[in-house]
Amino acid sequence: MKVLMINGSPNEKGCTFTALTEIANTLKEEGVESEIVWLGKQPVAGCIACGHCREQGGCVFKDKVNEVLARLDEIDALIVGSPVYYAGPSGQIMSFLDRLFYAGGKKMAGKPGAAVVSCRRGGASAAFDRLNKYFMMNRMPVASSQYWNQVHGNTPEEVKEDGEGLQTMRTLARETAWLLKNIEAGKKAGVQRPMDEPRIRTNFIR
Repeated sequence: MKVLMINGSPNEKGCTFTALTEIANTLKEEGVESEIVWLGKQPVAGCIACGHCREQGGCVFKDKVNEVLARLDEIDALIVGSPVYYAGPSGQIMSFLDRLFYAGGKKMAGKPGAAVVSCRRGGASAAFDRLNKYFMMNRMPVASSQYWNQVHGNTPEEVKEDGEGLQTMRTLARETAWLLKNIEAGKKAGVQRPMDEPRIRTNFIR
């Protein structure tokens, strides 16, 4: 079992990384492999609705979106981390997720998902809510914790002093591991995923 974690902060080893590392360490204790992918400091292009991913596969922009798309079959869960900017996630992670889920959303179904946010003071719950919408629109079980998945601090050192936040990360890791183990046990017992109905798209403009 493997969990892929996306670090959507422009700071590679900052506060978001500190939260994700706490999750990674706990997953390891639970016997679950994990990996953190950093999006980097370069701008991430938003989706331009060109249809390339539907017609040719992969995204027309050759960046980490395609790298993750190519690995979706080998991962079992996705955790997304972001700093909080103006009560929302970073622009980089939003552009990344828009394109990742548009091109690969069908491969996400059934894989647990979770969001983690890092803030200095406020805006965490709004950013957290925004990220969770990707999972809930793609039939992904959302891993929960004992509180909203947030840490507070202006530096990694301050985040390490956020005892409740770090405990929330550890609880999230254990809940994710528990979900993965239950899904694996269900597969071995012959439990199948729900059948898809033909998609209905209602147009409200008449």
